[in-house]
Amino acid sequence: MDKTLKKVIQDLELPTVLQQVSARCTTELGKEKALSIGPMYEHKTIVDALGQTSEYVSSLISDNRIPNHGFDSINGDLKLLYIENTTLEIGGFRRMGSICSTVGDQKKFLAKFKEYYPLLFAKSQKIEPNTEIPAAIDAVIDRFGEVKDRASEALFRIRREILQVKGKISQSFASALNAYQGSDYLDEIRESVVENRRVLAVKAMYRRKVKGTVMGTSKTGSIVYIEPEAALRYSRELNNLEFDEKEEVQRILNELTNVIRPFASLLAEYQEFLAFMDVTAAKAKYASEINALMPEINEDRRLFLRDAYHPLLYLANKRKGEKTWPQTIELHQENRIIVISGPNAGGKSITLKTIGLLQIMLQSGLLIPVHERSSVCLFNQVLTDIGDNQSIENHLSTYSYRLKNMNRFLRNCDGNTLFLIDEFGTGSDPELGGALAEAFLEVFYEREAYGVITTHYANLKALANELPHTTNANMLFDGRTLEPTFQLVLGEAGSSFTFEVAQKNGIPYSLINRAKKKIERGKVRFDATIAKLQKERSKMAKTGSRLQEEESKARQEAARLEKLNAKIKSKLENYQELYDHDQRMIQLGNKVNRAADRYFRDKKKRPLVSELLQIVETENSKRKKKSAQEAKAERTKKAQVAQEVQKEVQVIRAKKKVERKKAAQREKNKPRPVFKVGDRVRMQDGKAVGSIDKLEKNKAVVNYGVFTTNVSVDQLELVPGKK
Repeated sequence: MDKTLKKVIQDLELPTVLQQVSARCTTELGKEKALSIGPMYEHKTIVDALGQTSEYVSSLISDNRIPNHGFDSINGDLKLLYIENTTLEIGGFRRMGSICSTVGDQKKFLAKFKEYYPLLFAKSQKIEPNTEIPAAIDAVIDRFGEVKDRASEALFRIRREILQVKGKISQSFASALNAYQGSDYLDEIRESVVENRRVLAVKAMYRRKVKGTVMGTSKTGSIVYIEPEAALRYSRELNNLEFDEKEEVQRILNELTNVIRPFASLLAEYQEFLAFMDVTAAKAKYASEINALMPEINEDRRLFLRDAYHPLLYLANKRKGEKTWPQTIELHQENRIIVISGPNAGGKSITLKTIGLLQIMLQSGLLIPVHERSSVCLFNQVLTDIGDNQSIENHLSTYSYRLKNMNRFLRNCDGNTLFLIDEFGTGSDPELGGALAEAFLEVFYEREAYGVITTHYANLKALANELPHTTNANMLFDGRTLEPTFQLVLGEAGSSFTFEVAQKNGIPYSLINRAKKKIERGKVRFDATIAKLQKERSKMAKTGSRLQEEESKARQEAARLEKLNAKIKSKLENYQELYDHDQRMIQLGNKVNRAADRYFRDKKKRPLVSELLQIVETENSKRKKKSAQEAKAERTKKAQVAQEVQKEVQVIRAKKKVERKKAAQREKNKPRPVFKVGDRVRMQDGKAVGSIDKLEKNKAVVNYGVFTTNVSVDQLELVPGKK
């Protein structure tokens, strides 16, 4: 990595992003590879890397989640494989077998769901499948990490003999133990194990009484551990067999190493593939946390970042529960350079770093936190000059260092360059440094480079206003509260609010006035005008947003009323047609009724038939001859209208029924009056008033004067007496 690229990466804080990605890896090799991620410049390579990460992001939220890709590094084992006559340990074989099975699972899964993960599937297809390695390892080593008895005939025979000898040792030891059981030679614990051998625990005073080999003593010296003489012969035989077993196991492992040695390069590829999957998974997890995605990548040299977030700032604020302000910025052929101005602490540098970091992240194959309708292009190089780059090692001042940077810019800057310069022109005499910065900017402009710079210099703002493909921009600042709004507005320069910020920070007003008198009056008026325009712009933006919202609501309401009006109009037309039809039927009925009445009186059939035929012909003359389809359509329409009317009637009836039920419920909930003889009463659904002559249980005899009736008390209501 050359110094220029290293400086750009440091300026834009890409290493911090990579550390956060690395922390999300599950393997040590993955962590190392994540930290070494860097910008790429080939279109296909970048698009593939972004697409692979994007596919993995989709797997995190789907049911078809990509299986585990964890593994233990085999770098040390591979080094041994590359050296002749070396033998791997059992742990190395198990690591290799695990990697082979994990790669097999990955390939099988990606082949099954290749429609969902086409790029990852294509990546897995480059890896050659292999079943020989896991088969060879499984034939020798079991799942507990031990060499299998059947790994060779010799090993099987040796281990069988070992079992037989161990059985004889147990028998002989049991015999010796029984022989000394009755005597007082043995300690209470009777036996123990020393150097993986069973021994008798003999009291020290009786050590001469027990035949065998002393294997050790207790810490206090009161017990002597003796292997019985009968078991000793078998122990020597066991030692020989165990040595033979060790030799045979070593021979088998050596043979297995030679079988696997030719596949060392393939195993390295397998590990590389799993490390790639680990890094891709970490990039996907990081993307999910910062709401990142893959934007459209265009070839029209257009950089449009909509609602872009600085990932480091976004995560920091997310942890604190604070809001992060997104930025929207666009560079294209007709607007290649943007000059951002405005007060300090207004967000200029963050905006600059956001653009640079997102561009370099994108070209490193990392998804970026922007709106899905963003569109980006790729650059052959990104050049930065951000922060105070005073070089103590080279004894350079800040300005000298920045001039060296500008010299580097002049050497490398072209139409495929994105340059980012913070506080352009500072570090020297304002007028002289500003003039030199203006000359630099003109050169960058002539070379058709794309760039974003921040500055307080008025001459650079003026130049941006004069050059056709350069635009001023400012970070909005609330002139009333003197607080930044962190919103970037293209099209006009911003005031530095120098005196306003000084006043807010407690600088005496008299001192500020003295400072104002020391500079040109025109400069103060120019800055004040910019500040005023900025305030007006902010106010207009708020008003415009409010009016737009109100207009949207009014448009929705108008559409709703129009729809309602059309519906009512349609209903009225249908009702009018139905009414006209009913009126015709009534008139026709009246005519028939009059004819029937005359026939009833004079009993003359001929005039009746003549009149009825006349009525029918008159009605038929009003009808247009219709096709069967039209007649059917008309009948259907009438049926629909009748159905709608019926529905309306049902709704009205249902409402009335509910109201009646509510009224009945209210009546039911009323406290029941206590009746007594002589009370004036009436039926609940009647008007006649009578008086109670007699009360029996729940019945009352009501006298209405002319007659009496026997009714239930529940059906009566009390009538107040006349005043």
